Amino acid sequence: MSQATLTIEADVPPEKLYDVIVDFGSYPDFLTSLGLLESRVVRQTDGEAEIESKVKKMGFTDHYTLRYQLDRPKRVSWSLIKGKLSKENSGSWELEELEGGRTKATYRIEASFGWMVPKALVKMGIENELPKLLDAFKRRAETQAG
Repeated sequence: MSQATLTIEADVPPEKLYDVIVDFGSYPDFLTSLGLLESRVVRQTDGEAEIESKVKKMGFTDHYTLRYQLDRPKRVSWSLIKGKLSKENSGSWELEELEGGRTKATYRIEASFGWMVPKALVKMGIENELPKLLDAFKRRAETQAG
């Protein structure tokens, strides 16, 4: 299993970054460069969401469903319900308010895939793509707060 933890700071309050994180249906609007083709909300309440996604990256296409636990405005966590290539996918966003209406966001992920996806490729993807992912969320939140 591959795992990573990254932290960013955004020039928005936690509520604004949280709103971008839980706007699952809009992910294809700003995450397509990371291979996200679809993000469909199956169901969503104040405390939980179930999201079906389709990603194509490095020649592989994965369809998967995640269950999110929502704790506004400080935490979003998820776990895999089912996946085509994904065998494990769990993680979280932890949002901490900083001075001046800023947010420190810590992103954690643990993921593993079936035998068709080499571990070295997964590790490379996590190391190269996660900073881009966090930057995309940061830019989206800062642009919307505008």
